[in-house]
Amino acid sequence: MKKSIIFLLFILIADLSKAQKPAPARLIVRGDDMGFSHSGNLALMKSHQQGIQTSIEVIVPSPWFPEAVQLLKEIPDADVGIHLALTSEWDLVKWRPLTDAPSLRDSNGYFYPMVFPNKNYPGQSIKENNSTLQDIEKEFRAQIELALRHIPQISHVSAHMGCANISEEVKAMTRRLTKEYKIDIDPVDYNVLPFRLEGPHKTSAEKWESFKAAVRKMEPGKTYLFVEHPGLDNTELQAIHHIGYEDVATDRQGVTELFTNPEAKDFLQKQGVQLISYKDLPVR
Repeated sequence: MKKSIIFLLFILIADLSKAQKPAPARLIVRGDDMGFSHSGNLALMKSHQQGIQTSIEVIVPSPWFPEAVQLLKEIPDADVGIHLALTSEWDLVKWRPLTDAPSLRDSNGYFYPMVFPNKNYPGQSIKENNSTLQDIEKEFRAQIELALRHIPQISHVSAHMGCANISEEVKAMTRRLTKEYKIDIDPVDYNVLPFRLEGPHKTSAEKWESFKAAVRKMEPGKTYLFVEHPGLDNTELQAIHHIGYEDVATDRQGVTELFTNPEAKDFLQKQGVQLISYKDLPVR
């Protein structure tokens, strides 16, 4: 009798211990801007296949979108988001809206380089050029429909350079579209917190140390979103830049090295951090 009671108490204590164990911190590692360059496409693929990246964002009207479509066929289980875009920010490579959308085009027919006013590009933001809600919705629909036609892994949308936050009306319209097209996984609905590097992060080594410092500050039971832009330091990416962001190639090479650091997965596991993607958010 006593042995039975002791055994039952042991089971009860074990169950209570399990119940009190905090849920792990969870981290979405998002790689942005697939399609803007060949170098970016290759780096995003490498970061997914060899690293800690868990979600990939695709810019549909960008010049290397067709290659992105082909590459994503190699990773059919990848979580992919449509990186809705209303800008073409680089000085030496440009893209245009998929639709006629006159209020979204500059004098050359391209997207404006900026969403919000920028001192380096005076008068060249969509905010300063009376972009209409009608044109933005038409363009967003075209980007969503083209992506869904070619990329079956799409689970959500995000906004390139914050373009969906240009106004409350645009924000509400974007949410309405995501629900209509059934790609409405929004981190806001799941209390996802921003994950930011803690400390200097100019070089690859600095990025790694700042990443580890940020991971150590994560709280159990909370979910975080880390957004970065993998790339390769080669002649193509060295020619892509805009005023105020000239070191694109070295910066994005450092991101790729961070995402593919051979110690990263073990470090996250030892810190009790679970890697997830957008499509895992509703499953908790």
